[in-house]
Amino acid sequence: MLTFAHPWLALLLPLPLLARLFLPPYREARESVRAPFFDEMTRQLGVEPIPGAVVARRTLLQMVLLFLAWLLVIAALARPQWVGEPIEQIQSARDLMMLVDLSGSMEVTDFVSDAGERIDRLSAVKEVLRDFVARRETDRLGLIVFGNAAFVQVPFTLDHAVFLELLDEVQVGMAGPQTMLGDALGLAVKAFDASQAEQKTVIMLTDGNDTGSKVPPPTAAELAAKRGLTVHVIGVGDPSSAGEQPLDEATLRAITDTTGGGFFRAEDRPGLDAVYAEIDALEPLDYETLSYRPTFELYHFPLGAFLVISVGYHLVMAVWSFASTIRDRSGNGEFSVQSSEFRRSERSLP
Repeated sequence: MLTFAHPWLALLLPLPLLARLFLPPYREARESVRAPFFDEMTRQLGVEPIPGAVVARRTLLQMVLLFLAWLLVIAALARPQWVGEPIEQIQSARDLMMLVDLSGSMEVTDFVSDAGERIDRLSAVKEVLRDFVARRETDRLGLIVFGNAAFVQVPFTLDHAVFLELLDEVQVGMAGPQTMLGDALGLAVKAFDASQAEQKTVIMLTDGNDTGSKVPPPTAAELAAKRGLTVHVIGVGDPSSAGEQPLDEATLRAITDTTGGGFFRAEDRPGLDAVYAEIDALEPLDYETLSYRPTFELYHFPLGAFLVISVGYHLVMAVWSFASTIRDRSGNGEFSVQSSEFRRSERSLP
């Protein structure tokens, strides 16, 4: 779409016409000869002396070129611009951090895959996370894994392909056999320090109890609440299948109550799917759309056309004037006289 940055300059288009109508014509004084017998001469010639002036008349071509040049100057000053199609950029309004337990109990095979095979808890978590991430197109995602200690596996990113690739690389026990819930949540709070998102959410997946974190889970939950984080906790697997101690639901529910999140139990694959669907409903997709229309300046085109017309006209007129001078001199015989003089001088040379 063609637009002008300063369209009001079009009001200057009639300015040359107004100047021609209301301003006095240009006058140029020249030297003259005063004759004391001027009155006698006019009387003998029978003419009436009047103030005289030579008025230079413009041709139609000159008038057209002047108007076109003025139009191009105004067009260049008005800054014509070509505005392209709008380009939309989606800006995430939420940062979502996943906390995945990699303790030894996550290798218990009490889940069934989509293919009907028995798989361990971590593999089931990975499968469901892939589906969940596919629906979070506009969220920045991060991943923290924890066992004896907590580590940032994926910092916040909009590149979900990288997130899933690094998620596939995590293995049971790679962070140690224990379960440091409080330390993992504390690290998540720290990971949000540089976040500018309006909504900050943590989803923690674990199948065990805290085993002596340096930061107790209630303290970590209070820190998360002060930073505006919402923490959802998912208890994964059936404790009776491996004989481990049951989840400390009281502590986990206290974390979610403090931060305004929810506590969920997922004892099988359908239950895990249902949990993520519920969290998806609790955390709707929010995003901001930034619209930008690229603008390309075009003022150099009318400016260049004006220069071409102006320089071209003066060049043509200079050549025309020179040719007329040559033609006039040739018609008056000046060249023949000069030629004969040149021949006479040539014969006089020794």
